[in-house]
Amino acid sequence: MNFIFPIALIVLAVLSRFISIAPNFSPIISLALFSGACISNRKLAYVVPIAAMLISDAFLGFHYDMFAVYASFALIIYLGSKTKKINVKSVLTNSIVGAVLFFIVTNFSVWITSEMYSHDLNGLINCYEMAIPFFRNTVSSAILYSAAMFGTYELSIKYLPSLSVSR
Repeated sequence: MNFIFPIALIVLAVLSRFISIAPNFSPIISLALFSGACISNRKLAYVVPIAAMLISDAFLGFHYDMFAVYASFALIIYLGSKTKKINVKSVLTNSIVGAVLFFIVTNFSVWITSEMYSHDLNGLINCYEMAIPFFRNTVSSAILYSAAMFGTYELSIKYLPSLSVSR
């Protein structure tokens, strides 16, 4: 099995975390989807993006909601691993679903763990409402980076089949 190409794309995605375009505009959802969909070794599919997150977070900073962030990425990796066929529809759908999972899990964690919102239904609704501007960036980046990662990979293996990994 050839892991060089997927891991190279993952490294590039992680390095791009250090370039801040906008809040929550990041390649990490796409990284998790790609890893789950393209790395057939399940252990490696989880280890690579989580390790990459830990390494980059060591430089960017750790925070109190990291468990929720990492848990959401594990769910997104799982989502990617259940992708039967990689095509425009599955990549677009999984990018949106991944962004929604990230939004739900991480904002629920913010509501539970912080004192920013009241710990009732109104506080939970307010927490999600306040996160909507960030959600737009999350969805946009998930779609853009997924198109770039999956598209680059599919085009590359079309012309260089030796780069392919078994799915």
